[in-house]
Amino acid sequence: MTPKPDPSQTIAFQGAPGAYSDLACRRVFPAMTTLPSAAFEDAFAAVREGRAALAMMPIENSVAGRVADIHHLMPDSGLFIIGEHFERVSHHLLALPGATLPKIRAVRSHVHALGQCRDFIRSHRLQPVVRADTAGSAAEIKELGDPTIAAIASELAGEIYGLVSLAENIEDAEHNTTRFLIMSREPKRPPRGGPTVTTFLFRVRNVPAALYKAMGGFATNGVNMTKLESYMVGGAFSATQFYADVEAHPEDRPLALALEELAFFSREVKILGVYPAHPLRIAASARDAD
Repeated sequence: MTPKPDPSQTIAFQGAPGAYSDLACRRVFPAMTTLPSAAFEDAFAAVREGRAALAMMPIENSVAGRVADIHHLMPDSGLFIIGEHFERVSHHLLALPGATLPKIRAVRSHVHALGQCRDFIRSHRLQPVVRADTAGSAAEIKELGDPTIAAIASELAGEIYGLVSLAENIEDAEHNTTRFLIMSREPKRPPRGGPTVTTFLFRVRNVPAALYKAMGGFATNGVNMTKLESYMVGGAFSATQFYADVEAHPEDRPLALALEELAFFSREVKILGVYPAHPLRIAASARDAD
């Protein structure tokens, strides 16, 4: 009988075993057990209900952009962001043992993965077939037993489902990277002094130039804002919520003053997390400063 995983050593993710989120979990927390979840809400619930200590959630991709729905779900998840991870996406063409690339006729994967490998698919005259996710596509290839059908997924998915990689790094863009957020039931703020990211939500008052005025405090106090996105709330065209990342600690005077000014022009300000900046972010900021 397989022992039940220790919730304190379990990390949840959305997708099937072998998904890129699963790969990110294993990369950052190799000693933890990964817990597959059918939907983002299920991964959040696993942490909220104590079945997992952490969740690894994709937030954006350098090619595909932001991950749909995640911004809507995070505010009400009951969880806090305690870290970030940037995972380089390396797509593999996976097929049954004994299959050869010249005999592959169709390829299955998530719509984004297919789009990210458009040049490879076109050059090999493969028929793209959209499926729910990458790892699930790999599982289907194993079940179908057809050597003329392949999947685009991670190397980990190939290992889990007993498939072979006919080609690796088949993505069009070399910079193809997904940013993940590590989430927990309790906030875990790093001490001041190191490179820090603060993520927050706000909803400006419905008055002229409210957003312009709300943003002014970040400029005048020299706070670097790396992300600002808007999305509709509750189906109302007049109710817009903003999601922002800044490279600063809220206990530092510049960000404290900027948040104070933001609150004056906003109906609501909610900090989702304060966490250490990932080394890739730090390196990118250093390059931009040169």
